[in-house]
This record gives sequence, C-alpha cells and structure tokens, in this order.
Amino acid sequence: MNVGSRSGGSDAPVAHLLDEPHHDGSEVYVPQRTPRLGEVVPVRFRVPASCAERAVWVRTVRDAEPRMVPARLDSRDEHERWYVAEVPVHNPVTSYRALLDEPGGYRWLNGRGLHARDITDAADFRLTVHPPAPAWLNDAIVYQIFPDRFSRSGARHDAPEWAVPTPWDEAPAAHGRSTAVQYYGGDLPGIEQRLDHLERLGVDTIYLTPIFPARSVHRYDASTFDSVDPLLGGDDALASLSAAVHARRMRLIGDITTNHTGAGHEWFSRALADPTSEEASYYYWQEAEPGYVGWYDIPSLPKLNYRAPSLRRRMIDGPGSVIGRFLREPFSLDGWRVDVANMTGRYAADDFTHAIARTIRQTMGAINPDAVLVSEHFHDAGPDLAGDGWNANMNYAAFTRPLWTWLVDPGTPLDFLGIPTQIPRRDGAAMVDTMREFGATVPWQVTAHQWNMLGSHDTPRIRTVVGDPALVEVAAGLLFTVPGTPVLFAGDEIGVEGTTGEGGRVPMPWGHPESWDTRTFEAYRALIRLRRSTRALREGGMRWAVVAADAVAFLRETHDERVLVVAARGPWPGAEIPRHLLSPDAAPENLYGGADLTVGATTLRIPGDGPGVQVWRLA
Repeated sequence: MNVGSRSGGSDAPVAHLLDEPHHDGSEVYVPQRTPRLGEVVPVRFRVPASCAERAVWVRTVRDAEPRMVPARLDSRDEHERWYVAEVPVHNPVTSYRALLDEPGGYRWLNGRGLHARDITDAADFRLTVHPPAPAWLNDAIVYQIFPDRFSRSGARHDAPEWAVPTPWDEAPAAHGRSTAVQYYGGDLPGIEQRLDHLERLGVDTIYLTPIFPARSVHRYDASTFDSVDPLLGGDDALASLSAAVHARRMRLIGDITTNHTGAGHEWFSRALADPTSEEASYYYWQEAEPGYVGWYDIPSLPKLNYRAPSLRRRMIDGPGSVIGRFLREPFSLDGWRVDVANMTGRYAADDFTHAIARTIRQTMGAINPDAVLVSEHFHDAGPDLAGDGWNANMNYAAFTRPLWTWLVDPGTPLDFLGIPTQIPRRDGAAMVDTMREFGATVPWQVTAHQWNMLGSHDTPRIRTVVGDPALVEVAAGLLFTVPGTPVLFAGDEIGVEGTTGEGGRVPMPWGHPESWDTRTFEAYRALIRLRRSTRALREGGMRWAVVAADAVAFLRETHDERVLVVAARGPWPGAEIPRHLLSPDAAPENLYGGADLTVGATTLRIPGDGPGVQVWRLA
C-alpha cells in the first residue's frame, strides 16, 4: 500500500482506506478455532459499495500449486458487500488471497493491501492447523524486568570477582566493556517486594531477563543451567517469587539462551578439558582462534551445536531438560522468551531452528499446555513463524522500528537498531506501509499475539527516542491499541531515559519518586484499563481507516464491538469517515483522549488536534 506523501509535512495528502476491500484473520472474517487438516473453512471478505467487482475469487495454494476458488455473495447493503469462499485446509499452513475481477482488469487483496498488479505469495493470508498461543495472552500486559536493576531486597550478596559494584543512583555506562559488569545488586526478593507497583500499574505478566549464574549482569553468558544465580537469591528466591506472582493471579516468564552458553559454563569447561567428552559435541570447533565458534564471533559466548542428540535431551527435549525443569514446581514458569532464537541451530550448512522450536513447544505443552514460547528476532521473522514453533516474536520489525521512525525527535543522534545511520523521521504512510509489510508475513494467530514494544533492554528508551512526553503518550496509545501483546520495559512508565540498550538499563529510582514522570505513569495506567475494558482492542481485527503524514486512524472490530483509534504526532487537517460505521441511533463514546467526533448526515468528522491519542466506541 502506497499512500500519501513521504514529505512528512502536515500538508501532505490524507489517504482514506475504508473504500478498499478488507480481510484479516479475526473473528469477523474467519472462524476462531484451529482447523483440522482436510477441513474446509469459510473465509469472508468485505467489499465497499464503491468497488465495481464483477466477481470475487480466492486463490489458494495446494501442495505448492495455486488453485482458484469462487466466492459467493453472502450479503449486501447500500454500504458494502460480503463474499464467502470455502477454503480447503489441505496443507498444515494454507495460504490464500482474494482476486477482484473488475472491468478492465483485476486486483489482488492480501495482507499488505490492494494491488492492481501481480504479486508474490509472501504476504498471502494464512490458515494453520497449529494451535495458537494460550488464550491468556489475549489479555496479558507484559512487564520486562532486568533483575540487577529493578530492586534490591536488602539481602547481603558478596559481589563476585568479575563485578564492579555500582551505587544504585549512579547512571549505567552507555558504551564500553564496563556495561556488562556494573553490578547494582537487584535481586528476585527485591522484585517480590515491588509487586504492588506492578498491580497498581495494571500489568499481569512479568518477563525476567536471564537468572542463571554468569560472568555478567545481563547473564546471557550462563555458567550453568542447573540453578538460579545466588546473587539473585538462588533457587529458593525464584520459587518464592513464582508463588507470590501466581498468588496475585499474575504470570512469570523466563529468558534462556538456547543458542549459546558462556565460556565459563560447566559444559564448555568439560569440553575444553576433554575433547572426547560428550560435552565436546555440544559446541562448534574450528582451526582459527579461539578454536571454537562464538555467537557473533564473541569468544565469551560459545555456540551450541544441535547435531548432538544428548544436547537436545539436556537442553530442550522432555521434562528433565532445562526448558522442562523450570516449568515444573517449585518454579512453575509460565513460558520462555528465547534469546537470539533466529540463530539457534543455524550455522553454515546446519539449520535446525524450526525443529528446535517445535521440540521446545512440545516439551512445554506436555508440562503446561498454557505455557507461552516467544522468540527474539530483530528483523524479518516471517519464515520462522508458521505457528508450529514460536507462539510469537518480539515485534521489532512490524511495530517498534516503524513506530520509532514516525515519532522520533527530528534532531536525534541515536543509531537505528543495528543500521549504521541515525533513526530516520518518516511520515504516517511509511509507518503503516512497514507495519503491513512485515505483519503480513505471519498467520493472524501470530499477529494477534506478537510482543509489541516501545523498547527493551537492548534499545534506547522510548522517552529518549521521541523526546516530548506528549509523544510518549502517543507511542503508548499505539502500544495498547494495535493487535498484539503489549510489552513495556520497567521504567518506561515513569519516563526513564537512555541512549543505548546498556545505558537504558537504569536502576528503578524507588528512592526518588520526585523524578517520576507522573503524567506518563497515569497515561500508562489509563491505557491499560482501556485495553482491559474493550474486547475489540484485545481480540478484534484491524482496518486502517485514515493515513496522513502526522496522524493515523484505524478500526478494531469484533462481532459485538467497533472501536476507532486516532493517533497524531502533531496538528493535522482531520478527516471524515463514513457515518454508517456508527451504530444506528447511537452517539460516539469517547473512551480515551476526551475529544468529540462530529456526527454529520453521512460522515463522522475526526478532529485534527494533536499530538495525542483519541479512542471512540462506535458500535
């Protein structure tokens, strides 16, 4: 979809997208149950009355060969027509898209939008026989905690030899070797003592970055997977935190490196000591220094080799594996986030990533069918998200990055997440194009549960990226209203800043409440309440309605509810949408932002104020 101008100015064209046909995988268009192989699934397409289609066909792909299925006209009124096609689920993942036969040619409709040309299959809609993420993720608000920087319990922990003890109120280094060893002393009992803050904010799921012993504060260089780091309180502290979290009807998710260990890991030590040992088969070896393969060529992170069957048994396969053990009592984790999941099992000619993801999912399902499996993948994760392995991905590509380019402070010097350039400032059309480009490569059941983030422990802070607190609220407004699972990094809710991932790992300023941005905190609380009170924002489909340089608007819809969301980074001309989107004899109900829609005879007028977020219930 190419809409509007790329100039970024408020005088750029406003694109109205509601006059385009639409389909997504939500309940309005597709039955919300997992189909069986061989089943026929009715899929529905909405076509506005302004279109001039002579017929609608659905192109499916069966055993890698396309087939055309006719769609029947199911219903119509003065505003739109609904077509239904019966799609056979012949393969575990069945792709399809619509063809509109029109005077003078045809157009294709896929996940990226409408196209008056031929297109690839990459963005086709998908039906999958693989079960979706657990239902509780529909309602979840996830809170990421970097344990060393969240809260100290007061328990005595002697700093290890590698650590540089650092006062709690001292800012962390943004660059350099010291970033991995600045030790602030946060621990798991400290997190347990702060659960009231999480409940007050409204989050219900805690995601902990790694908790295994290591030689760094980030702990992605584990020295064992058999126990919890004593610096964090050890096994008993994790068991206690888990019990306290679950007593509050919250959930707890761990973080693990299936791709590598630390160079100090007990397996690697045995491998170095005895090249004939079983553990020696767990790693990749080479002639060049240092003699083994490290993740990203970093010697402290030797890469695991999943050609070794015993490694799979110890790490990922079965209840006695590392993955399985921490899902069982007394720890009872509710799932795992897998670090650099896209690289796990991939090296040279080896590519075991999908098999590893499926094995982890099977292990987790046998212990706790409601456990969630989330991958870390910074770029195009589509090929890894068929639905049979990772339930969802940390959604940098389809959410974080495009949102940053729309809201970034124009004068920022910040680098753009691995690209050797500053974060570019782009208009609303570029943001929407990018979101649709990446979002269209995965099944809807994955889109609906992707972990959307404004930032994480690996990125600059959103407050630093956008600068203006008003734009933080706009960013948060999108976080809590687009499809997916909202994830916030501890401290974002109070306006913590940081120019890099390491520099953004700021200790929570519990002793300095005067430093908290209370406006941001209250905005987060209100937006979380809004999401919880509105089923359409948790489970609804999504139709882009208006795209302008400085504002975007979209609809979230279920069978029983329609919500309009408008986000503006600054003043813009405003726009009109069709009056029939509002329920007959009803008035728009403002749910957030306080502005009014003007109801005309045939249109609803969206005000052009900004920056800000407005949300209305229309049906």
